[in-house]
Amino acid sequence: MSTRTKWIIDPAHSEIGFNVKHLMITKVKGQFKEFDASIYTTGSDFLTAEVDFWMNPQSIETGNADRDGHLRAADFFDTENHKEITFRGNTFERVNDDSYEMYGDLTIKGITKRIKVDVEFGGVMKDPWGNEKAGFTLHAKMNRSDWGISWNATLEAGGLLVSDEVRIACDVQLMKSNEETV
Repeated sequence: MSTRTKWIIDPAHSEIGFNVKHLMITKVKGQFKEFDASIYTTGSDFLTAEVDFWMNPQSIETGNADRDGHLRAADFFDTENHKEITFRGNTFERVNDDSYEMYGDLTIKGITKRIKVDVEFGGVMKDPWGNEKAGFTLHAKMNRSDWGISWNATLEAGGLLVSDEVRIACDVQLMKSNEETV
Protein backbone atom coordinates (compact mmCIF):
# COMPACT_ATOMS: atom_id res chain seq x y z
CA MET A 1 0.00 0.00 0.00
CA SER A 2 1.40 3.42 -0.96
CA THR A 3 1.88 6.16 1.57
CA ARG A 4 0.05 9.42 1.03
CA THR A 5 2.22 12.43 1.76
CA LYS A 6 0.81 15.75 2.91
CA TRP A 7 2.52 18.95 1.74
CA ILE A 8 1.90 22.43 3.12
CA ILE A 9 2.64 25.83 1.60
CA ASP A 10 5.53 27.78 3.10
CA PRO A 11 3.95 31.28 2.93
CA ALA A 12 7.26 33.03 3.69
CA HIS A 13 8.69 31.61 0.46
CA SER A 14 5.60 31.68 -1.77
CA GLU A 15 3.82 34.35 -3.78
CA ILE A 16 0.46 34.30 -5.56
CA GLY A 17 0.57 37.05 -8.17
CA PHE A 18 -1.19 38.32 -11.26
CA ASN A 19 -0.96 41.03 -13.88
CA VAL A 20 -3.44 42.65 -16.20
CA LYS A 21 -3.01 45.19 -19.01
CA HIS A 22 -4.03 48.75 -18.15
CA LEU A 23 -4.78 51.39 -20.80
CA MET A 24 -3.69 48.71 -23.31
CA ILE A 25 -0.05 49.83 -22.85
CA THR A 26 1.20 48.79 -19.39
CA LYS A 27 0.60 46.09 -16.81
CA VAL A 28 -0.75 46.42 -13.31
CA LYS A 29 0.67 43.75 -11.00
CA GLY A 30 -0.74 42.51 -7.76
CA GLN A 31 -0.75 39.65 -5.34
CA PHE A 32 -2.87 37.95 -2.73
CA LYS A 33 -1.33 37.89 0.75
CA GLU A 34 -3.55 35.25 2.43
CA PHE A 35 -3.61 31.76 0.93
CA ASP A 36 -3.20 28.12 1.87
CA ALA A 37 -3.61 24.65 0.42
CA SER A 38 -4.09 21.02 1.26
CA ILE A 39 -1.86 18.97 -1.06
CA TYR A 40 -1.48 15.20 -1.02
CA THR A 41 0.77 13.01 -3.17
CA THR A 42 1.45 9.30 -3.36
CA GLY A 43 4.90 9.16 -1.81
CA SER A 44 6.72 12.15 -3.30
CA ASP A 45 5.29 11.75 -6.83
CA PHE A 46 3.78 15.13 -7.71
CA LEU A 47 2.10 13.67 -10.83
CA THR A 48 -0.31 12.08 -8.33
CA ALA A 49 -1.00 15.35 -6.49
CA GLU A 50 -4.43 16.34 -5.28
CA VAL A 51 -4.44 20.11 -4.78
CA ASP A 52 -7.08 21.98 -2.80
CA PHE A 53 -6.00 25.65 -2.76
CA TRP A 54 -7.80 28.71 -1.39
CA MET A 55 -7.03 32.41 -1.14
CA ASN A 56 -8.72 35.37 0.45
CA PRO A 57 -9.67 37.98 -2.20
CA GLN A 58 -9.82 40.60 0.57
CA SER A 59 -6.02 40.24 0.85
CA ILE A 60 -5.39 41.64 -2.66
CA GLU A 61 -2.58 44.20 -2.91
CA THR A 62 -1.58 46.16 -6.01
CA GLY A 63 0.34 49.01 -4.41
CA ASN A 64 -2.60 51.44 -4.63
CA ALA A 65 -5.16 51.56 -1.79
CA ASP A 66 -7.92 53.10 -3.96
CA ARG A 67 -7.50 50.45 -6.67
CA ASP A 68 -7.37 47.68 -4.02
CA GLY A 69 -10.64 48.97 -2.56
CA HIS A 70 -12.27 48.95 -6.01
CA LEU A 71 -11.02 45.39 -6.64
CA ARG A 72 -12.63 44.26 -3.36
CA ALA A 73 -15.97 45.90 -4.34
CA ALA A 74 -18.88 44.34 -6.26
CA ASP A 75 -17.43 45.52 -9.63
CA PHE A 76 -14.65 42.94 -9.22
CA PHE A 77 -14.28 40.34 -6.42
CA ASP A 78 -17.27 41.38 -4.25
CA THR A 79 -15.38 40.27 -1.13
CA GLU A 80 -18.31 41.08 1.13
CA ASN A 81 -20.30 38.24 -0.46
CA HIS A 82 -17.47 35.99 -1.70
CA LYS A 83 -14.87 35.23 0.96
CA GLU A 84 -12.73 32.72 -0.97
CA ILE A 85 -11.26 31.96 -4.35
CA THR A 86 -10.53 28.24 -4.71
CA PHE A 87 -8.65 25.97 -7.08
CA ARG A 88 -8.93 22.19 -7.05
CA GLY A 89 -6.36 20.50 -9.26
CA ASN A 90 -6.21 16.77 -9.80
CA THR A 91 -5.01 16.06 -13.35
CA PHE A 92 -1.37 16.36 -14.38
CA GLU A 93 0.34 15.76 -17.71
CA ARG A 94 4.11 15.70 -18.13
CA VAL A 95 5.38 18.07 -20.84
CA ASN A 96 9.08 17.28 -20.26
CA ASP A 97 11.38 16.46 -17.30
CA ASP A 98 10.56 19.57 -15.26
CA SER A 99 7.38 20.91 -16.89
CA TYR A 100 3.79 19.80 -16.40
CA GLU A 101 0.27 20.90 -17.18
CA MET A 102 -2.15 20.81 -14.27
CA TYR A 103 -5.89 20.94 -14.88
CA GLY A 104 -8.42 21.89 -12.26
CA ASP A 105 -11.47 23.88 -11.27
CA LEU A 106 -11.10 27.57 -10.41
CA THR A 107 -14.00 29.11 -8.47
CA ILE A 108 -14.38 32.89 -8.25
CA LYS A 109 -17.59 34.62 -7.13
CA GLY A 110 -19.38 31.26 -7.04
CA ILE A 111 -18.58 30.50 -10.70
CA THR A 112 -16.46 27.41 -11.42
CA LYS A 113 -14.53 26.90 -14.66
CA ARG A 114 -11.83 24.39 -15.60
CA ILE A 115 -8.42 25.91 -16.34
CA LYS A 116 -4.95 24.74 -17.34
CA VAL A 117 -1.95 25.76 -15.24
CA ASP A 118 1.59 25.45 -16.61
CA VAL A 119 3.83 24.09 -13.84
CA GLU A 120 7.61 24.19 -13.69
CA PHE A 121 9.05 21.86 -11.06
CA GLY A 122 12.12 23.38 -9.40
CA GLY A 123 13.08 20.24 -7.50
CA VAL A 124 13.15 18.92 -3.95
CA MET A 125 15.73 19.99 -1.38
CA LYS A 126 16.26 19.76 2.38
CA ASP A 127 16.59 23.06 4.21
CA PRO A 128 19.26 23.56 6.94
CA TRP A 129 16.79 22.27 9.56
CA GLY A 130 16.13 18.99 7.74
CA ASN A 131 12.72 19.92 6.29
CA GLU A 132 12.02 18.50 2.84
CA LYS A 133 10.90 21.30 0.48
CA ALA A 134 9.65 21.30 -3.11
CA GLY A 135 9.57 24.34 -5.39
CA PHE A 136 7.20 25.21 -8.23
CA THR A 137 6.57 28.10 -10.60
CA LEU A 138 3.03 28.26 -11.99
CA HIS A 139 1.56 30.28 -14.86
CA ALA A 140 -1.98 30.48 -16.20
CA LYS A 141 -4.17 32.78 -18.26
CA MET A 142 -7.82 33.44 -17.66
CA ASN A 143 -10.51 35.74 -19.00
CA ARG A 144 -11.94 37.50 -15.96
CA SER A 145 -15.34 37.98 -17.63
CA ASP A 146 -15.81 34.16 -17.55
CA TRP A 147 -16.12 34.55 -13.76
CA GLY A 148 -18.44 37.56 -13.84
CA ILE A 149 -15.64 40.11 -13.36
CA SER A 150 -16.49 42.32 -16.29
CA TRP A 151 -16.27 45.94 -15.06
CA ASN A 152 -14.48 48.16 -17.55
CA ALA A 153 -14.38 51.61 -19.12
CA THR A 154 -14.03 52.49 -22.78
CA LEU A 155 -11.07 54.68 -23.68
CA GLU A 156 -11.47 57.84 -25.74
CA ALA A 157 -9.08 56.47 -28.38
CA GLY A 158 -10.86 53.12 -28.44
CA GLY A 159 -10.13 49.97 -26.52
CA LEU A 160 -10.73 49.24 -22.87
CA LEU A 161 -9.18 50.49 -19.64
CA VAL A 162 -8.52 46.98 -18.28
CA SER A 163 -7.89 43.90 -20.41
CA ASP A 164 -10.11 40.86 -20.02
CA GLU A 165 -7.08 38.56 -19.94
CA VAL A 166 -5.43 38.09 -16.55
CA ARG A 167 -2.07 36.36 -16.28
CA ILE A 168 -1.47 34.41 -13.10
CA ALA A 169 2.12 33.94 -11.91
CA CYS A 170 2.95 32.07 -8.72
CA ASP A 171 6.08 30.85 -7.00
CA VAL A 172 5.27 28.22 -4.42
CA GLN A 173 7.47 26.40 -1.95
CA LEU A 174 5.93 23.35 -0.31
CA MET A 175 7.12 21.68 2.86
CA LYS A 176 6.62 17.98 3.46
CA SER A 177 4.41 17.55 6.52
CA ASN A 178 5.27 15.07 9.23
CA GLU A 179 1.67 13.93 8.90
CA GLU A 180 1.56 10.91 6.56
CA THR A 181 -1.47 8.73 5.89
CA VAL A 182 -1.83 5.32 4.29
